[in-house]
Amino acid sequence: MSEPLFLNPVFHEKIWGGDHLRTEFGYDIPSDHNTGECWAISAHPHGPATIANGKFKGITLDKLWESHREQFGNAKGEVFPLLTKILDANDDLSVQVHPDDAYGAEHEHELGKTECWYIISAEPGAELYYGHNAKTHEELADWINNGQWDKLFRKVAVKAGEFYYVPSGTIHALGKGIMVLETQQSSDTTYRLYDFDRVDKTTGEKRELHLQQSIDVTNVPHEDPKLNITTDKVGDAEVTTFVKAPISKYFSVRKVSLKDGEVSFKREGLYTLVSVLDGEGNITVDGKTYTLVKGQHFVLPNPVKEWSYSGKLELIVSEPGEA
Repeated sequence: MSEPLFLNPVFHEKIWGGDHLRTEFGYDIPSDHNTGECWAISAHPHGPATIANGKFKGITLDKLWESHREQFGNAKGEVFPLLTKILDANDDLSVQVHPDDAYGAEHEHELGKTECWYIISAEPGAELYYGHNAKTHEELADWINNGQWDKLFRKVAVKAGEFYYVPSGTIHALGKGIMVLETQQSSDTTYRLYDFDRVDKTTGEKRELHLQQSIDVTNVPHEDPKLNITTDKVGDAEVTTFVKAPISKYFSVRKVSLKDGEVSFKREGLYTLVSVLDGEGNITVDGKTYTLVKGQHFVLPNPVKEWSYSGKLELIVSEPGEA
């Protein structure tokens, strides 16, 4: 029998984290004040999620990828390619940039990192750091090396429900008061440009910066991705497609909003990743019904050919691309 693979997330404490992962999602977080990240669907060695149900219960997602590749349509690649997180920015994150696949493989021995954000919530006045104002690499290097951050960084006001695509090479950071659902390549490589001169409580030192790497990998000039966001009626649901090929070769991401009713889907990619951001309801797979509540995350593996949702649900759904 085919079945969804529900996952137990892994949590990471961060200098900029808060407690919204507990207050908003009910997670049992490790710190009341500094839990920044929920690695919800993860096979990365820095925090692999564990399967919570069925015949693979107790196995981490990375081990399932290694030992039962048929569950993922016999997908190629050494590592499970995607990572889904929820981030709670109780303070500004470091302003940072990620490498592409070629630079990541050569210098870090892992994938590059293209990512995207669905804004779950944003306090009034909340902003992202997104992109930069340098016109040439020479100007970029000069402004970075001389700490001319106000001249370099671009800021964008945000609100709940918005979507931002962040290709590798994009200078970026979540600002204080923002929660996001992040879909990204499965990489943990981050180059910090600026960290507000914060001191790590454990070491008593400022956190490491990576200025030369940031100069090496940043796209110049910055160009905002041209997304073609569409919303369609499917059954009783509204399906908003945020990004897909050819804009992103790494993943497709969409939101399924079911106010009250039912909707059915058929598998399009090799497998599907799903996060329940709000509401409650059910998913029916192969004649069996499973309860869904806010904060759950699961994979619909390759043997799942079709499924249906019922109830009142807001879901973020992603599928691997062809990269």
